Amino acid sequence: MVNRKISHRPTICYRPIQPSDLEVLERLHADIFPIRYEEEFFQNVVHARDIVSWAAVDRSRPNGHSDELIGFVTARIVLAKETEIGDLLIYDPLKPDQTLVYILTLGVVETYRNLGIARSLIRQVIKYASSIPTCHAVYLHVISYNIPAIHLYKKMSFKCIRRLQGFYLINDQHYDSFLFVYYVNGGCSPCSPLELLVAAVSYMTSSLKTVAARLRKNEEESPKLPKFIGQYTCSMYDLLIFPLQDMCWDVYAWWLTVCNQSCKYYITL
Repeated sequence: MVNRKISHRPTICYRPIQPSDLEVLERLHADIFPIRYEEEFFQNVVHARDIVSWAAVDRSRPNGHSDELIGFVTARIVLAKETEIGDLLIYDPLKPDQTLVYILTLGVVETYRNLGIARSLIRQVIKYASSIPTCHAVYLHVISYNIPAIHLYKKMSFKCIRRLQGFYLINDQHYDSFLFVYYVNGGCSPCSPLELLVAAVSYMTSSLKTVAARLRKNEEESPKLPKFIGQYTCSMYDLLIFPLQDMCWDVYAWWLTVCNQSCKYYITL
């Protein structure tokens, strides 16, 4: 559905932000965000200094505006171990070069909203992050009252993993922020305590069922035991001791699994 505020049918294309976009980029940030960005930030964006970016343009715009920004997204690659969400990822200390892509800013001109442009810009970032073998997630912050953006991220399978109290300071007033994460390249969060408990119960249940089946099988297959008073035959030993040893080893294996998981991964309560 075409936005009624646009007098023509738009032809949206995407390209990297370039130095000639500087003036429009600064103006759009000032119009869209309540936060003011330093000049250095914009210079880094247009010159691709540690920042990757994509611009949305409408090729069908008249009067020489066919290459002018109507939407944008900026992002940066960061080391996973140096971020605030390092404890929310399964981090492998043997691979210290694990990275994330952090979305810095995302915006669309008001007359071009509800056309799927923001979604397409985010997909550009996800595609880029997925092309980096060491990257495990894309993440971002969104102010708590930006309901349309929150709905968009949820529809795109971002996971809201944390609420940060007073993250933004705007006009001397603090606002909360939601932290959203989209996992790529097999990245995922560590098991929560509840998930570990569920896994442990499931493992124990399975182990007990296995032991019970072994006992039944041994009982069915073992020959009738001689009636000795005060003595145990070898067959009785096999029947009683071996299954108990198996059960102990099953419990021991489960405990090692839980301990290894707890030591290897950070568990967030």
